[in-house]
Amino acid sequence: MFKISRNNNAEFSPSWSHEDHGIFSQLCVSEKWTGNLSNGIIELGSLSSSLHGLEGKECGLLSLMRCYDPHDRASILALFEQASMAASRFCFTTTVKIDGNKRQPVFCAGESRGQEERFYGSITGLFMFPRFQVPVGQNAFYSTRFAQ
Repeated sequence: MFKISRNNNAEFSPSWSHEDHGIFSQLCVSEKWTGNLSNGIIELGSLSSSLHGLEGKECGLLSLMRCYDPHDRASILALFEQASMAASRFCFTTTVKIDGNKRQPVFCAGESRGQEERFYGSITGLFMFPRFQVPVGQNAFYSTRFAQ
């Protein structure tokens, strides 16, 4: 799934209850990330860096793209290019290869803003990692098999 929207006025339901946050934490780990469009640097948290297989907390967009499933890279890159040109909200799903036999599903939602100002703008987002991994070769998002 790769989606982008220029409409930043979407109506959302009220804030999550404490119970909703609890079940989310039970099923996923999540972490905020930011991107600076003036220099192209993406700053990840320590958890996201580790789950992406990156050495440090800062990286460029292409370094981040190399972590993702090769079949998804072009679509995710196009999404980031569109988000860098105009304020928008976006989401995508893919996997990160974490060792020779396993992949970690990752969901990302984010928004870009500030491109119309004299600065180049920024991107802010949230990575969500379900608390399971899938074997290489198994479709992470359409499988009816039980995750290990």
